[in-house]
Amino acid sequence: MNSSSSYQGKKNTSNKPALLQAMIDAFRVPDLRFRILFTLGILVIFRFFAHVPVPGVNRDALASAFQSNPLLGFLDLFSGGALRNLSIAALGVYPYITSSIIMQILTPVIPTLKEMSQDGESGRAKINQFTHYLMIPIAFVQGWGQLTVLQNSFGGVPVISGIGFSGGNAISTLSILLAMTAGTAILVWMGELVTEKGIGNGVSLIIFAGIVSAIPQLLGQGLLLRNQTFQLILLVIIGLVIVYLIVVFTEAQRRIPVQYGKSIFRGGKMYRQSGASFIPLRVNSAGMIPLIFAFSLLILPATVASYFVDPSSDSIGSRIAETLANFLGPASTGYWVLVFIMVMAFTFFYALVMFNQQNIADNLQKNGGFVPGIRPGNPTHEYLMKVMVRINWAGAIFLAFVAVMPYLAGLITNLGAAASIMSSTSLLIMVGVALDTLRQLESQLLMRNYEGFLD
Repeated sequence: MNSSSSYQGKKNTSNKPALLQAMIDAFRVPDLRFRILFTLGILVIFRFFAHVPVPGVNRDALASAFQSNPLLGFLDLFSGGALRNLSIAALGVYPYITSSIIMQILTPVIPTLKEMSQDGESGRAKINQFTHYLMIPIAFVQGWGQLTVLQNSFGGVPVISGIGFSGGNAISTLSILLAMTAGTAILVWMGELVTEKGIGNGVSLIIFAGIVSAIPQLLGQGLLLRNQTFQLILLVIIGLVIVYLIVVFTEAQRRIPVQYGKSIFRGGKMYRQSGASFIPLRVNSAGMIPLIFAFSLLILPATVASYFVDPSSDSIGSRIAETLANFLGPASTGYWVLVFIMVMAFTFFYALVMFNQQNIADNLQKNGGFVPGIRPGNPTHEYLMKVMVRINWAGAIFLAFVAVMPYLAGLITNLGAAASIMSSTSLLIMVGVALDTLRQLESQLLMRNYEGFLD
């Protein structure tokens, strides 16, 4: 019996927890052991890049900027914590995510891109190449925006000075922007290496690693609240309930039964082949994308407006900017109401766009499949669309509640720091990436077990 077959026997007889046993078995397989160690090695290199700052950074002013500007904290999430150090990897993978979202939206709109998406693996490779090309100018522009924002004084001291393309600042500014753009390209390249040679989605794991690296800081914030033990315990319970619900809704799906029937000729006679399967329609098919869209659109106007506020001036422009900044700030109830509404809207939009790109009804018809009781073609598409809309209500309401949970947790526990300790987006990313990685590890183990039976 080979190693894969012995794995099956040990799996059945072991009294260890399933997850622990799976990790032990994974390290026993040389290929899987290499994949896991390769993934961990890439993440270590990423953390090294996250602590290499660009020249001319005032760290005290940078810490003050993060306390006063919520947009920086949101962007730091997708930089994997690198923006907090204003490192060469400060942009993180956010330009790549932005580029991917733009390409996903443009694909069903532009006929050329739509044809590429339907052209199999080669077409998807071309779209991925265009995504990388688009990422470079986006990274350059976002890097310039970050440096411009950080050049403003926080507490009377600028985070970084000498930014601009006039005078003697052009060369230093350009070198910093090129270094930050190159940092993004390197992170995306490392993420794709993990996807190819490691375990899990590399880009998601880089974001995951950044979130995990911030856990000690969050624990420190929790220790500062140790005199409010009951409220802190209640906050932990709320967090655990949210994690449980994220797991449930991430795995929840509506299975649409499908039957297949094909006529084949064999030996001069016609035979009818049949089979049954199902189409899994996920309740939360949009993932974390609606949260990214909603927070990005709401935080950015407030941040821009805050730079037009002049406390010493009583002008109409300054008062309008102050009103807008306060209304769209995380401390405002109106801000969280808008978050709830926009998350629901983006959930429906993104889920329906992705559903239309899949062309499930056409693919079923081409492969001789049909939904029992529904005619193939357009009637099947309309039926699946109705089902998708119905289950999306549950997914949209769930994501909207997850998005506003930091605000609700603050009201329930009466802890002002609840929103900063418990980030809904971080929880959703962590749970989603962990489930996806474990799912891939399980499939790798099952595949090797299957090969063992064949041998």
